[in-house]
Amino acid sequence: MNLKTSFFDRRAKTRISHDDLDAAENLAEELLASIPSVTSRPIVFVCIGTDRSTGDSLGPLVGTLLEEKSLRTFYVYGTLDEPIHAVNLSEKLKEIHVKHNNPYIIGIDACLGRTKNVGVIQVGNGPVKPGAGVNKELPAVGDIHITGIVNVSGFMEFFVLQNTRLNLVMRMAKTIANGIYQASLLYPKQNWTELKLNWLEEEKTN
Repeated sequence: MNLKTSFFDRRAKTRISHDDLDAAENLAEELLASIPSVTSRPIVFVCIGTDRSTGDSLGPLVGTLLEEKSLRTFYVYGTLDEPIHAVNLSEKLKEIHVKHNNPYIIGIDACLGRTKNVGVIQVGNGPVKPGAGVNKELPAVGDIHITGIVNVSGFMEFFVLQNTRLNLVMRMAKTIANGIYQASLLYPKQNWTELKLNWLEEEKTN
């Protein structure tokens, strides 16, 4: 959970209200515009949070919903069964980098913000910084990030997180998961290695 949104507000490329009719489609479009279209780097989503706090469960809910969809082109880490949180974040990131060669990572996390922005999904350049709002030294996560503003910041944040409505968090998670799923269907499977092989085959036939 990143409790402060001001750092990202200055850099957010887009904001999407989770209940807009085209929210999932707009998120998919933004992701496809941000993720390298031709790359040998595996695309990895790291969903951060814990089911021990309603407000902080956005990440693992997204991860679980994506796991159920069996994505063809993206990798997903952080679910309700195997959450990625403050205690194991560093270890999980090391495991991801061992398993995947130079992964392109999209960090997903919940955050708190202004009242008028509750329910807004943000997509921005650079990493999400879990724990920044509570002075925890945790690794930054992601080449880009997706954050969902689940409640209001500024006073008794942990109490606010515990009393965040699960209905809102679940609806936001579904929108984010649907957007990522739609992006996965449109994302080109062909990478640099495949392009090189195709080029070599063409050279042989010429």
